[in-house]
Amino acid sequence: MIARIDKNKVRQKRHERVRSRLSGTAERPRLNVYRSNKHIYAQLIDDNQQTTLASASTQDPDFKGEVGSNKEAAAEVGALIANRAKDKDIKSVVFDRGGYLYHGRVQALAEAARENGLQF
Repeated sequence: MIARIDKNKVRQKRHERVRSRLSGTAERPRLNVYRSNKHIYAQLIDDNQQTTLASASTQDPDFKGEVGSNKEAAAEVGALIANRAKDKDIKSVVFDRGGYLYHGRVQALAEAARENGLQF
């Protein structure tokens, strides 16, 4: 019998590989993306202080779109995290796609964040 591949385990290994080379600072935090089947989450993280500077998700009270996991919701979360970064005077970030392919919801979030003023 052929064993089924655990896609999340493979993603986590890919994420660990990327994270070994990627780090956020207070001036240029790490924009981390996590997506589940129902929601998408984004955080600005300062790895030096080990703190979250800002976060946004489809479960956020300020989220105005229809709750779900689609490109439109991801784009709105990207805009929301970019606006929260502006409030904290953060202009440039390091993008951490969390081991996911730069495609679909992750790409929609990144492009919306860029359109709303974040540079990466």
